[in-house]
Amino acid sequence: MIKNNIPQDKGLDHTLQVLKEGYHFIMNRSEKFDSRIFETRLLGEKVICLIGKEHAGLFYDNEKFIRKGAAPGRIQKTLFGLGGVQGLDGREHHHRKAMFMSLMTEDKLKEITTMTQVEWMNEFSGLYQKDVNVYEAAKRVLTRVALRWTGMPSEEDDLEKWVNELSNLFENTAKIGPKHWKARSSRTKAEDFLIEVVKKVRDQRLNVEKDRAVYQFSWHCDSQGDLLDPHTVAVELLNLLRPIVAISVYVDFMLLAIHDFPEETIELKNGNDDELKYFIQEVRRYYPFFPFTTARVKRDFIWNDYRFKKGRLTLLDLYGTNHDPAIWSSPDQFYPSRFESWQGSPFDFIPQGGGEFDIGHRCAGEWITIDILKATLDYFINRIKYDFPVQDFDYSMNQIPSLPKSRIVISNVRNI
Repeated sequence: MIKNNIPQDKGLDHTLQVLKEGYHFIMNRSEKFDSRIFETRLLGEKVICLIGKEHAGLFYDNEKFIRKGAAPGRIQKTLFGLGGVQGLDGREHHHRKAMFMSLMTEDKLKEITTMTQVEWMNEFSGLYQKDVNVYEAAKRVLTRVALRWTGMPSEEDDLEKWVNELSNLFENTAKIGPKHWKARSSRTKAEDFLIEVVKKVRDQRLNVEKDRAVYQFSWHCDSQGDLLDPHTVAVELLNLLRPIVAISVYVDFMLLAIHDFPEETIELKNGNDDELKYFIQEVRRYYPFFPFTTARVKRDFIWNDYRFKKGRLTLLDLYGTNHDPAIWSSPDQFYPSRFESWQGSPFDFIPQGGGEFDIGHRCAGEWITIDILKATLDYFINRIKYDFPVQDFDYSMNQIPSLPKSRIVISNVRNI
């Protein structure tokens, strides 16, 4: 029997509730309706909300959902950029994503790991006995890593400008008013600069290393064999630079985990690669990063007796799926060892989105995230000692992105 109605969230609009409830918005209603699927209304539009492994598998079915036109305009104009890979589908998406995946070689990943280690040592050189704001330090470190790894021409004097512009793209995406416009201004400035870089590379007025993203993206052709227009190249270069710097959010939560769960750091003292990975995977599962991702129904279809109408905006709860008790035992406990037995499903552990890497929409930079965090965790566990002064370790679940209120501060830093 076909169910004519998905459970309904009554009311004219629930956009304000999203702002108030943040990462818990979909989870709260899923529990209220005792359903992994429900319909609400956001910004005047009917929206389907999904949560859980089975529903993530549905959401990433490319025959049923598309990404084009799914992300709100304010997100496209700050976080993703217009014309970026996140909004593509089918052959075009597969071809564009291959441009990113070509950079994820073993050698390139080892290189970014080494760069991260070196930049942390450079950042902390001469800072001993001083207080360090870890989040601000991480943004500087990862901006330098991002610029070096992509082959972006820059001077040390330009660092703060890059830090501010790239940070604005993810820190102020969900904000309203002046902060949102600040993010849009930063994107415009960054894109304009990168467009000129692309033009200079193509005109051979700027020499960059040929195995770097700047060169590779500048000469990348679309699925029709035509060079990408300079603006699209600029957007995609920012889709490498911005996410690398955004890993700073995870770095801050990683330090919070070191403070809050010291018993879980004992196995990390020997720098064992598996133990480091389990810890940072649990950081990515446990703490909030991005609340949900969006798509639109590609065509009318029926699934589990529910009707899905073409064009309907659909949200998949990333945070909720990572805390789903049907998937994770004791999901509200920080327990890195759970990843010893995790089988690597593309639909149950989705802090940066799910699906398959090759044919799906799973984030191409997830391997970069893991390697950068492992190198950073090893540095903070096995290379330096420090204290945690009195501070506010709380974090809000209705601010996106969420961060510890003190932006974790460490003091009395010294080498081991």
